[in-house]
Amino acid sequence: MSAVLQAEALSRVFPSPSGDVVAVRDAELSVRAGELVVLAGRSGAGKTTLLTMLGGLDRPTSGRVLVDGADLADASTDVAALRGARIASIFQTSGLIPVLSAAENVEVPLRIRRVAPAERDRRVADALRDVGLAEHARQRPGELSGGQQQRVGIARALVMAPGILLADEPTAQLDSETGAQIMELIARLVHENGTAAIVATHDAAMAARADRVLELHDGVLRDRLG
Repeated sequence: MSAVLQAEALSRVFPSPSGDVVAVRDAELSVRAGELVVLAGRSGAGKTTLLTMLGGLDRPTSGRVLVDGADLADASTDVAALRGARIASIFQTSGLIPVLSAAENVEVPLRIRRVAPAERDRRVADALRDVGLAEHARQRPGELSGGQQQRVGIARALVMAPGILLADEPTAQLDSETGAQIMELIARLVHENGTAAIVATHDAAMAARADRVLELHDGVLRDRLG
């Protein structure tokens, strides 16, 4: 199966008065549909920088990112449209809109894409059911636990059925038990939906749920063996 997301010789250098800081150095990776890749490494290793480049939110200093074969740096590529249609992100905090209900938060990307109301309702209901929150659709974020809020964030990320999911430390703000539940949920949905996913985490226990583990060390990406 061909890769959905690829990085070729990807590097990101940040200039500073004391000298250039190499956050990512010549990274190579390839992720297929339905594959869950854990990106491990200590804080400051370059995980977030790599994810932002893979998601088209930051331009590499050198190298390139391919999404479904399209080069994000190519002038002919509509990166914003590609991101909206194919890439979803989950962050450390859910980023929910406080005044909206769980269902309304999940509905936001569907409204942006102008999905028809009946189809919006169906997709939102399905997404909340998938994350185990069907009975909490009308509750606002302040009425939900941290784990439930993160589940709403996952539902919102997946409601557009993206081909690629990028998650940056999605369990960092949660206790270990809730974090494990969130990772199990992400793994199940990725495999069921055939999504290509990269989940950045410094928690070694999370690697057990991955199809493959990559590790960043001082900006250098490598396969973790064993």
